[in-house]
Amino acid sequence: MGQTFTWENDATTGVYKNHALSRELLMASARQWKFVPFTKLDKSFTKGMGQSITLVYYNPLSDPTSAKLTEDIRVPIDQLTMGKQTVTLYEWGRGVEFTSFAQDLSKFDPETAAQKALKDQMSQAMDVAAATEFVSTDAKVIFIPTSLTGGTWDTDGTASTQALANVTADHISTIRDYMVKDLHVPFFTGDHYIGLFSTKALRGLRNDRVIDTWHMYLRKGEKIYRGEIGQYESCRFVEISNESALSSGVGSADVLGEGLIFGDDAVARIEVDYPALRAQLNYTGDFGRRQAVAWVGTVGFGVKFPVATDRLARIVRITSS
Repeated sequence: MGQTFTWENDATTGVYKNHALSRELLMASARQWKFVPFTKLDKSFTKGMGQSITLVYYNPLSDPTSAKLTEDIRVPIDQLTMGKQTVTLYEWGRGVEFTSFAQDLSKFDPETAAQKALKDQMSQAMDVAAATEFVSTDAKVIFIPTSLTGGTWDTDGTASTQALANVTADHISTIRDYMVKDLHVPFFTGDHYIGLFSTKALRGLRNDRVIDTWHMYLRKGEKIYRGEIGQYESCRFVEISNESALSSGVGSADVLGEGLIFGDDAVARIEVDYPALRAQLNYTGDFGRRQAVAWVGTVGFGVKFPVATDRLARIVRITSS
């Protein structure tokens, strides 16, 4: 059983020295979801379908040297091949227990405080779970900055070179052109990819003074993403301050802040019940003297195309060995 919030005196005997208690309950700042909104829900998965779903896709056909036919030659036949990815469902949750005695006597309701704290914890846990997939080895394409203008590519999901520079405008241009010309990654929205970048990675771009603020390119009624700071080279940037998701110190002397750029259909999400708060008024019996609040849900995340293949790969990670 976990720790229970209980009512305790702050002095054992004698007159209390402190008589005043603020009417305001101080709370830690709430963390916000940044990765989860960019996952795509697979609506074909529902309750009663087991713990996982297999995503199936056809690999692109190779381009022939020439598709021209002559009268006495039969049409050449290519063979379709398939790829697959498995996304697994897991239960998630944590809770807080408190006594009815503490709730009756406390100036501040422990149930209200527990709900706020648990919502923040739930946001963090789910965003880290989604981020773990975005930066997993299933996201095969990696760019490693090795100078202020250039870098090295890896296509096996593991960075094999140490970064020697932070992100610059030249790096973004290189990545954007590679995604458009070599990988043919479809845009996430309109004519834009999405870039989720650590604060340190964005500092490199801010220092280059190339980022256009969002009010310069969004039209009335268009959606702005939480944490979005602007765009450059067909990429809309969202700042990630959560170092459990993206590190602000990798490479030589921690020079590089991590980031990633992706297009449509990058990471899938399956769910039965997305995490939400649940109250248990009679947590362990005892005539209602103990209560609990918890967040519980059943959800799973996974990269849709775990390959570096043209027209299939959707994510480019920026990191270091």
